[in-house]
This record gives sequence, C-alpha cells and structure tokens, in this order.
Amino acid sequence: MPDQPARSTSLGDGITAIDTDYVRPLLDASHLIVENGHGAFVDTGVNHSVPFLIKALHQANLDTSDIDFVFLTHVHLDHAGGAGQLMRQLPNALAVLHPRGAPHMLDPSRLIKGSQAVYGEAAYHRMYGEILPIDTDRVLTVDDGQLFELAGRPLQCIFTEGHAKHHYCLSDPTSRGVFTGDSFGISYRELDTVNGEFIYPTTTPVHFDPPEAHKAIDRIMAEQPRQLYLTHYSRVTDLERLADDMHRRIDDFVTLAKRHASDTDRSAAMHRSMFRYLFEQLQGHGFAGDEDRLHAIIDVDIELNTMGLEHWLDQQRQ
Repeated sequence: MPDQPARSTSLGDGITAIDTDYVRPLLDASHLIVENGHGAFVDTGVNHSVPFLIKALHQANLDTSDIDFVFLTHVHLDHAGGAGQLMRQLPNALAVLHPRGAPHMLDPSRLIKGSQAVYGEAAYHRMYGEILPIDTDRVLTVDDGQLFELAGRPLQCIFTEGHAKHHYCLSDPTSRGVFTGDSFGISYRELDTVNGEFIYPTTTPVHFDPPEAHKAIDRIMAEQPRQLYLTHYSRVTDLERLADDMHRRIDDFVTLAKRHASDTDRSAAMHRSMFRYLFEQLQGHGFAGDEDRLHAIIDVDIELNTMGLEHWLDQQRQ
C-alpha cells in the first residue's frame, strides 16, 4: 500500500482532492487545503488511506509538521476512520469536531460497535482495521459558526445535522467553496454526463432527519458558494440545479420508504425500488451505462440508504 502513488487532483485555490482508496476508486475523497506553507485536511478516509494523504502532503511540498488542522465533518468511518492514525503522524495538528462527535474520537468503542452492527464484524475489520483514539489535548470541539484561520485563510464551521447529528460543513470564502461532508449528498464523477453532475442523498443510519436534511441544503446554499467539495466525490459546480435535485430526492426517498413501510420483506423491496428510481433518474440525465454498471457504482450506497430509511421509519412509529 505505501508504495502506491497518491491519486490526487489539484482543484485550484490551494485545494487538492485525494482519493482515499475506500471500497473502490473515486468513491471517497479527503481534501487538502494549503495556504502560505500551512495545511489542513478535511476528512481522512480510513486507516489504509493515511499513506495516500501523507504522500499528497509531500507532493504539495509540505511536511507533516505543517498541518495545523484535521477537520472531521462527522465521525462516520469513511470520513474519520483514519483520523487517529493520521493524527499520530501530524505533531502540530488539532482535530476539529462537532461536540456530539468528539467523544467518539476520544473513545471510539461505541463507534466501533455501531459500525460492526451495520457492516458485520468481518467486513468491518476488513474495511477499517483498528480505530485509534485521538488524545484529548489534540481534539477541539467547535461551536456553530466558529471561525478558524489557516495561515490567514478564514475557514468557518457551520452545523448541518440532517445526515448526522454530529455533522458540520466547512465554508472556505477564499475558494467560494464549502466542504460538505455528506450534507449535500453524493455525486460520483462516473455518473457525470453531458448534462452535468448527478446527485442524490445519503441516508446512512442512524440519524437521517428529512426536515434537517432540507435545512442543511439551504444553509449551505446561503453561503453563496461557487463550488462544493463533497467527500463522495469532490467538486461539483452546478449548484442551483443540484440543490433543487437534492430537495426533490430527499422527498422522493421519504415517499419510497413510506410506500414500503409495511412490506413483508421491507429491506429487499426498498433496495429494489431505490435502484430502479436512481436508474430511471440517471437515464433521464443521459447516463449511458447499463444496470450492471450502475450496480457496481451505487449498490453500497443503496444498502446503507435502505438501512437508514428503515431506521427512520421505525423511529416514526415510536
């Protein structure tokens, strides 16, 4: 693994997207922000992603001591699983976390248990390995709207809790961009067509909240961004259309979940319906791939989205 080159893309404005090699290429990105000889990572991928992040850092002519911050938009393991290991290689960095997420990085035992419940123990260990805690004195919890400076470059944390209650986005006025974690959904570059980017929500268990998910979209757009940097996968720019698509598809996912709420095999029915829905939406968007190609790209998301929607349905009944 360490001998492989970092798959990275320069996006301008001192920002580099780094493929974390999670599950498959072009699924999960960490972003490196560089300003006046200092750097910050936004999300980290998993443990085996860390060598790629360090190589990208060196390619940017920085040393591990030049990183000031590791901004973790939330603590789902595809975003923060490698944070503990990475922090051990960054002597001057602080890990910046939502106050609800910070305890899980100080003591990841509950996070590990929850992830094993979602993926199963064997798959969990294969994908994530050993999740290392971060020392208390290296964790900084943030308030909504809190400002940071990276070598004079302002960065602002804004709480967006529809995907997870411990989620924030990072607004970067220098690039007129926002690093959105999962709050602005998923947009894979393999699904781009002549009609632009395609986007859909991620309803990963266990905190999906439709009204808050809508509020998150509006709050991100209130920053008047020119571009967004998604963890899955990196930069998108046709923002007014994508925001409208996100609002509509959040509602469509809720409708789909309610339609199958009483089905005998609810999970399988929702899985089939979500795939069919996205396939038809993509065909209308100009996607030329067949169903097998799409299964290879989105089945992981459909599985997690179904689990999250089912959990949301069960919460409505309580």
